[in-house]
Amino acid sequence: MVEPSFAERSLIYHKDYLNDTTIVTSSAVNITEDAVLTADGQSLPYDYLVIATGHALTSPASRAERLKEFQRDNGKIESSESVLIIGGGPTGVELAAEIAVDYPGKKVTLIHRGPRLLEFMGEKASKKCLDWLTSKKVDVLLQQSVDLGSLSDTEKVYKTSGGETVRADCHFVCIGKPLSSSWLHDTILKESLDSKGRVMVENDLRVKGYNNIFAIGDITDIPEIKQGYNAQKHALLVAKNLKLLIKGLPNSKLSTYSTGYPLALVSLGRKEGLAQIPFLTICGCLPGKIKSGDLFIGKTRKQIGLSG
Repeated sequence: MVEPSFAERSLIYHKDYLNDTTIVTSSAVNITEDAVLTADGQSLPYDYLVIATGHALTSPASRAERLKEFQRDNGKIESSESVLIIGGGPTGVELAAEIAVDYPGKKVTLIHRGPRLLEFMGEKASKKCLDWLTSKKVDVLLQQSVDLGSLSDTEKVYKTSGGETVRADCHFVCIGKPLSSSWLHDTILKESLDSKGRVMVENDLRVKGYNNIFAIGDITDIPEIKQGYNAQKHALLVAKNLKLLIKGLPNSKLSTYSTGYPLALVSLGRKEGLAQIPFLTICGCLPGKIKSGDLFIGKTRKQIGLSG
């Protein structure tokens, strides 16, 4: 959104690196004991199944439309003197930081309904983040919200739940998306969902009650920070276990997953960042060198066999 050309490297077709895979671009609508049914009427049989639907997204389906969306958002930022960001999680914080660094003349306001920013991290990290944004002249309003139903692209005056008035030429909603699990309530996995809609899994990441169905990523009920780093760990473990099952090894041979210390890394503009590692929270150029340069895009491309 701040640098649209960056999306050229980050938006990747699965077919570009999954050379021996059949890719079906249709939503799954049902799961039976031996097949997945899709919205376009297909029935895809399976011996083993992995559920990895994460959070629900409303982005355009095609790459071309997604690129246009980023360009439109960038145009909104470019043409605005003031920007309102709703949501103080990692997405809202990183967007506010990038705008503050790349467009220091623009007025940036961030509204968050919680008592502190980045609530998935420790209080020390939240304080360092707030101090950093404040140093860049970002106005941060905590424990306040905006009625999302009243938002429009033409409205430039926003009323907060705390009675404050915020004037901004444009806004961006950066709050958490709901889990993409509602469709599972009408499948054989309906009894495997917890009260929050998360898929309950065993230590080997098989769905509770099933020997041949796994779940990975944000959709699981694993008590840890929901981030790509952990989802990748899930994927590697499930790939390993699938190979063992296909070879006919017993369940006792399957590897198990254990949560580690909550690690987190948030970029703050082009060169700085915020890192939470065991017994230490760092803010500044060191964590910035790790992530903020290209947000791990080059590393990820190389991992899947594409040029950096």
